Amino acid sequence: MNTEEKEWNDKIAQKTTEIQQKHPELIKFLEEMPMTIPNKNNPEVTIRNLKKYYQSLCDLIDNK
Repeated sequence: MNTEEKEWNDKIAQKTTEIQQKHPELIKFLEEMPMTIPNKNNPEVTIRNLKKYYQSLCDLIDNK
C-alpha cells in the first residue's frame, strides 16, 4: 500500500467513525453503499475509487 492509498484509507476510516458517532441514523446506509472492495469489472483498488468512496461518505452526511 502506497502513502497516498494509506492516506485515503485513513480518511475513509475517520469519516466512517464520524458517521457512527455523530450520525448513528446513517449507519444502515453504510451497509448499502458500494465498498472499496474490488469487483469483477474493476479488480483493482485505486486512488480514484478510494476518493469516490470517501466522497460518497461525505455526501451521505451532507444529504441526511
